[in-house]
Amino acid sequence: MKHCEELVSGLNIKNIIGQLSCGVTSICFDSRQVVHQSMYIAQRGTQVDGHSFIPMAIEKGASCIVLENMPKEIKKDITYIQVENSSFALGHIASAFYNHPSKKLKLIGITGTNGKTTTVTLLHTLLTNLGYKVGLLSTIENKIINNIIPSSHTTPDAIRINELLSEMYKNGCEYCFMEVSSHAIVQDRIAGLSFAGAIFSNLTHDHLDYHKTFQEYLKAKKLFFDHLSPEAFALSNMDDPNGKVMLQNTKASKYYYSLLNGTADFKANIIEYNFHGMQLLLDGKEVWVKLSGTFNAYNLLVIYATAKLLGMDKTETLCKLSALNPAEGRFSTFQGKNNIVAIVDYAHTPDALQNVLKTIEKIKTSKQHIITVIGCGGNRDKNKRPIMAKIGYDFSDTLILTSDNPRNENPEEILNDMLKGIANENNEKVFVNVDREQAIKLSISIAKPYDIILIAGKGHEKYQEIQGVKHHFDDVEIAKKYLLIN
Repeated sequence: MKHCEELVSGLNIKNIIGQLSCGVTSICFDSRQVVHQSMYIAQRGTQVDGHSFIPMAIEKGASCIVLENMPKEIKKDITYIQVENSSFALGHIASAFYNHPSKKLKLIGITGTNGKTTTVTLLHTLLTNLGYKVGLLSTIENKIINNIIPSSHTTPDAIRINELLSEMYKNGCEYCFMEVSSHAIVQDRIAGLSFAGAIFSNLTHDHLDYHKTFQEYLKAKKLFFDHLSPEAFALSNMDDPNGKVMLQNTKASKYYYSLLNGTADFKANIIEYNFHGMQLLLDGKEVWVKLSGTFNAYNLLVIYATAKLLGMDKTETLCKLSALNPAEGRFSTFQGKNNIVAIVDYAHTPDALQNVLKTIEKIKTSKQHIITVIGCGGNRDKNKRPIMAKIGYDFSDTLILTSDNPRNENPEEILNDMLKGIANENNEKVFVNVDREQAIKLSISIAKPYDIILIAGKGHEKYQEIQGVKHHFDDVEIAKKYLLIN
């Protein structure tokens, strides 16, 4: 049990009614989770206002309410704590409730449009292989050492984050690597956390359905670095136009990485690559890695730089780096009948798709054709749909447009949005099939020996969401089925 006073210590409190000495057995922002002597934090969400559930929370046994607006009816023996922003308060309360776990281990966050999952996943693997106990908070899964905990959001809610960090610390973890989404930053899901380091990958067209403008998207990412402590490090991509902008106001120690700029703190060059890996010149040393493509060169450079900033030995780090396997659904390559090469990749933004296709273009021979299967998600930014189709068209010999996760949208309308990007082009090389399995089957049926099929958009996801219902669907499974791979 905690006392209310210690949970709200340090918060900017506008008003208090009741006693701060009351005991708190649990904290929650969902009134359905309230038990006897819970602290209920009333948040204003995009769909519902938690303030309307205060009576229910009290009825279920809440002893303390954190809120932004005092109710007209004040209940006896209930403590009311009024704050400016209850979402921000929740982060700090959650951290205090779990005894500030982010201060007890080294928490490293990465934000940006692309590369987050690959980077945190491989950092977790790298430091594990270097002999450390490590935690992971990612889109695909959360991990406490090697114990996998399913993930439902890129960044969990503040209570869940602190609960997981607390468990990591109890299990001996020294480090945790965490994806930090722009949604989580503006929704204060990382409020109250103490980061030892923060990484910026890149910034491109994504999530504008939520942030509305690119400038707002940039501001959301930048907030992460603005709030770092002087004891932390900030590592940014010098090759991204916004790389220096991100660190303008940070108090953290600044470091930059680059494939193009020789003045960066951490540098790498690609010597050669193929479908199975590439030779890098990394920090003056040549190393063969199992990942391929310019985008992966950036990911590996970030991983190396982070390890160095955390004090890892250079030679040992490079040795372990060369043994790393790609993250699931990130340029996953396999070969089937007639030596047809299939690549499954999570590319779901215009630049990510272009990066993957450019990598394939550089590796392939003149006789190999590129067949791209791509869709766009429903209930997401519509502006990128024609752009995605145009990139697929420009960098492929054959383009097959299909469904991704239509969610609650009509998949035919999503495809019509995509087709706008190639409406004035010669469409002989474009096929449309709303059924994703049939689209993949079609790509394999028209492929000639040694041709390359890129199946983009879903990657590690094992489902399709249609009219709000999730159905099992695995791009790799389907591709192997028609490529006759056991």
